[in-house]
Amino acid sequence: MMPPTLLSPSDEALLAGYAASDPSASAAFVERFQRRVYGLALTVVGEPRAAEDVAQEAMVRAWRHGNAFDARRGSVVTWLLTITRNAAIDALRVRRPVAIDPDDLIAITPPAPGRDPGDVVALHGDIDRMRVALTTLPEEQRRAVVMAGIWGLTGREIAEREDIPLGTAKTRIRAGLRRLHSALADVQHTE
Repeated sequence: MMPPTLLSPSDEALLAGYAASDPSASAAFVERFQRRVYGLALTVVGEPRAAEDVAQEAMVRAWRHGNAFDARRGSVVTWLLTITRNAAIDALRVRRPVAIDPDDLIAITPPAPGRDPGDVVALHGDIDRMRVALTTLPEEQRRAVVMAGIWGLTGREIAEREDIPLGTAKTRIRAGLRRLHSALADVQHTE
């Protein structure tokens, strides 16, 4: 029986065949590395569909730049996983949070279960005052206040949804609540 190293080609040989578009080397290259590439992509982007796209992009980049691989600088695995990491970071950079109008956020909030209809009617005026006061806030603060105050999201969850640092999310909530408090006081005085 032959040693396993003689039965299977080296990573470098597979990469060379992959870069040269050799069908059997390409199939073997993809089979050997696809799980690691997808696993890293999934770890970075956190979504299976996005990870599939990133893994495919990483394999395409490896195919395009396979001739530039230098074994003196590292292994094929390290080189390929670096490409994957970079592709995943690129994917995260272009992914932008979907901006949602704060009025739409309020509209989709379900009513509290078990609330008496009389209480709902009594709160209707408060809700209208709140809507008017919310319109005075800058859009970023308005979104943060609605997500924190109505949806009950934490600063960390808001930071993730808005793709901003945690400190920025907390500042937006705090500043928005201060402005909202002042705006509500002004709305009540004008009534």
